Amino acid sequence: MSWESDTVPHGPSRYTTINAGIGRGTDTELDVKRSRFLTCVRRVTSEGDARAVIDGQRRAHIDAGHHCNAFILGPDGRVARSSDDGEPAGTAGAPMLQVLRASGLSDVVVVVTRYFGGTKLGTGGLARAYSDAVAQAVAAVGTRNVQLSARLSVDVPLADAGAVEAQLRNLRLPSGTPVTVDGVEWANEARIRLAVPAEAQHELATSLAAISSGTLHAVSDGVAWIDAAS
Repeated sequence: MSWESDTVPHGPSRYTTINAGIGRGTDTELDVKRSRFLTCVRRVTSEGDARAVIDGQRRAHIDAGHHCNAFILGPDGRVARSSDDGEPAGTAGAPMLQVLRASGLSDVVVVVTRYFGGTKLGTGGLARAYSDAVAQAVAAVGTRNVQLSARLSVDVPLADAGAVEAQLRNLRLPSGTPVTVDGVEWANEARIRLAVPAEAQHELATSLAAISSGTLHAVSDGVAWIDAAS
């Protein structure tokens, strides 16, 4: 999974998000004194996408009393928003946001939809319930790292493409850094798209030469945020 940046960032070169593709995530449920807390967590890369997830939950659960939410965006987590959505001030949005921050996450939106069970939880109980709902969802979906990477492409004869792709998917550079294969385009030749940390480009060139007797060369395609290979 990758997404391009308009400019080369000056901030961090790596951050953590949920272990899901963009637009995906998980849904969990927590029951507290017969109140149901339905949690939707999704990976997003823009405020518009985050708000679309929130609006989607409102439509999906139109009969619920509250759709509290929080999101953090950007490699540096610079954009952060939260909403109590009618719950007492400070009992939902802020605790939810704090769980996301404590988990070190960005590019994530979480919506907790509450169906009231008839028993008031009090301000402290609400804050704990919303925090626990988000923590449960984050634990369920897991996390992954996203790396600011150099994008490169390697053109390979069609007859050799399968074998070369397999080699590249298993390739680790001398420093131990894995190479990410970010896709293959098929035409007269196969163009294998790769990603490596920017500082590892020289290692990649050396490794390509070694596995191909000098016949394979990588061409730069700029930079992008790439899900880091494990």
